[in-house]
Amino acid sequence: MQANELSALSQQVLWAVFIVSALFGVIAQKTHFCTMGAISDVVNMGDWNRLRQWAMAVGVGMIGFASMVWLGWIDPGKSIYAGTRWIWLSALVGGAFFGFGMVLASGCGSKTLVRIGGGNLKALVVFFVMGFAAFATLKGITAVLRVATVDRVAVEIKSGTQLPGMVASVLGLDARIAGLVLAGLIGGALIVWALAGRDFRKADNLLAGFGIGAVVVAMWWVSGRLGYVAEHPETLQEAFLGTTTGRMEALTFTAPMAYTLDWFVFFSDKSKVLTLAVVSVFGVVAGSALWALLSRSFRWEGFASTEDLANHLVGATLMGIGGVTAMGCTVGQGLSGMSTLSITSMVAVLGIAAGAVAAFRYQMWRLERTL
Repeated sequence: MQANELSALSQQVLWAVFIVSALFGVIAQKTHFCTMGAISDVVNMGDWNRLRQWAMAVGVGMIGFASMVWLGWIDPGKSIYAGTRWIWLSALVGGAFFGFGMVLASGCGSKTLVRIGGGNLKALVVFFVMGFAAFATLKGITAVLRVATVDRVAVEIKSGTQLPGMVASVLGLDARIAGLVLAGLIGGALIVWALAGRDFRKADNLLAGFGIGAVVVAMWWVSGRLGYVAEHPETLQEAFLGTTTGRMEALTFTAPMAYTLDWFVFFSDKSKVLTLAVVSVFGVVAGSALWALLSRSFRWEGFASTEDLANHLVGATLMGIGGVTAMGCTVGQGLSGMSTLSITSMVAVLGIAAGAVAAFRYQMWRLERTL
């Protein structure tokens, strides 16, 4: 592949990422898809519809990812969720921090970007603080703390930390077949459970579940299939164009916020180029803004009080630290990671849910004290 062809393909990848992430923004804005909101609905109102949206999205993501692996389009071992080191404590603690923080900040990373597109100035503050905290946990003071504590606790698993590889190793099966079967069973069960709810079978709920799941699958295809180069002309090694990690990536929003701030601050530095992570941030905001304007739901919104500001600042900080520590957010681990059947992602999701429930209990305790 010639240099000009490589450059053209890189641009195609980034445009595809922008379109796919913009679709995420449109769907999330229209359907109110939100993991924090889903947990809140269950805990505070006993309403399971938005959790069913999330379950359906995960199920679609699992089946779509496994199908592409089975077809030979992508290699699961090349994803950022593959590896032999199971950092279960980082996933659990980081997930709990993130879950607690997203409640205080009125939404997770993806919801923050969606709310920015809808005119929410509180979310813009959350974006900057979360991005700063994430960058510090990637390379700064909290990164040193992370590496010296939770990241040291790990279990080595020779067959890898994805369920298909583990099952295939035990039963002596082809990992691709094992993945397809597991995705069909687990993902199919999630979809069936979602559709079992009478109130769930409405247009917006179905769009949220199927649409968000399809977006996750599409991003895997863009990164792992469209952007894959078997032999880069400069390094003579395989490459995934537009990625930050050099591996196959999908939607996630904690580290990308840090990379976006880095791109803005060092814009004149020629080494700071647009990546899948940065473009996906722009795409979600653009898609959300487009739908908010078309539906006339765009509204400017600011902080109601000093306490409201303080809660959002603390929440954003916890999300930035927790998201990087857990290697993903409600989308990064909860959707993209879960679609690969990663056991690390499963632990992170449990941590996020536990942290969110604890935050709701804390808010209730605070409310009772003021009465």
